[in-house]
Amino acid sequence: MDSTPPSPPPFWRPDIHANRRPALLARGRIKAALRRWFEARDFTEVEAAILQVSPGNETHLHGFGTTLVDDAARPHPYYLHTSPEFAAKKLLAAGEKRIFDFARVFRNRERTALHHPEFTMLEWYRVGEDYEVLMRDCAALLAEAAAAAGTSVLRWRGTEVDPAAEPERLTLQEAFARHAGIDLLRTVTADGEVDRGALAADALEAGLRVVPDDSWSDIFSRVLSERIEPHLGRGHATILCEYPISEAALARPKPGDPRVAERFELYACGVELANAFGELTDPAEQRRRFEADMAEKERIYGERYPIDEDFLAALESMPTASGIALGFDRLVMLCTGARRIEDVLWTPVAPPGGGGA
Repeated sequence: MDSTPPSPPPFWRPDIHANRRPALLARGRIKAALRRWFEARDFTEVEAAILQVSPGNETHLHGFGTTLVDDAARPHPYYLHTSPEFAAKKLLAAGEKRIFDFARVFRNRERTALHHPEFTMLEWYRVGEDYEVLMRDCAALLAEAAAAAGTSVLRWRGTEVDPAAEPERLTLQEAFARHAGIDLLRTVTADGEVDRGALAADALEAGLRVVPDDSWSDIFSRVLSERIEPHLGRGHATILCEYPISEAALARPKPGDPRVAERFELYACGVELANAFGELTDPAEQRRRFEADMAEKERIYGERYPIDEDFLAALESMPTASGIALGFDRLVMLCTGARRIEDVLWTPVAPPGGGGA
């Protein structure tokens, strides 16, 4: 007997569309409100090209490949970007100071209630400004989005957040100690090297599963997803900051503690909404990190992506900056109480085999 669940009805059925339409109209109001917010602060809206020579070089991100054929009929591999980050930073090198982009981005192997193969990422950058300014941006944008949607509460799966409340700020070191009883930075050396054995022992003592081929990063991610994230963004948003340097491929080290990076993530209702960096501008260090991540990707998945040499060249003249990527569709979900990401996409991608979305 076939146990495959039936596909949901297609979004274009009039009755289905009528049920989805209020959230879709709220999506438009939220986008317009956020665009006004950025423009009032002298940001310039940009449009990053989707076709790139590299989709990104993070270990667990998967791109969609395609082929560009030039005038001489020669094929060249290209990818749909997983983020507008590389193109946006080239614009900073070109002289832009404050930019934002409602970018359509593409990620393969991702489809859940919170993931979709094609989605919208709101990304913005501030030249010459500290990444803590982005924390204040996040708090302001949560309130702006909720007001545009006509709600005073963000909701998802029974969890609520007051979008007007000041977000809690929590370091990874504090979060691991509070929710897992683990001294995280005990397993990170002053030069950023990690002690897999020490973290594995701590995780086992905390009652978590560890298998022999788990890397330090695998164990870190398991503790984060199973013990930390369920507690984040309840009642008020949470800013989880100061990630170990090995978990922040494009972020610069934090002054005063090279074990951690200027990276934070924003959570609301247990949902990760945004990922921010004090941007790394050292091309040699960036190349080293990319190559390490691609070696790990090849070990795990048997594939690697090319490095965008033009991006590394641009880093040489890119000014000090901070940048952030926010999942716009997820924000709309929380503002409208939607159950899954497809409910706030005008034309969601149909699953393989046809049917609805």
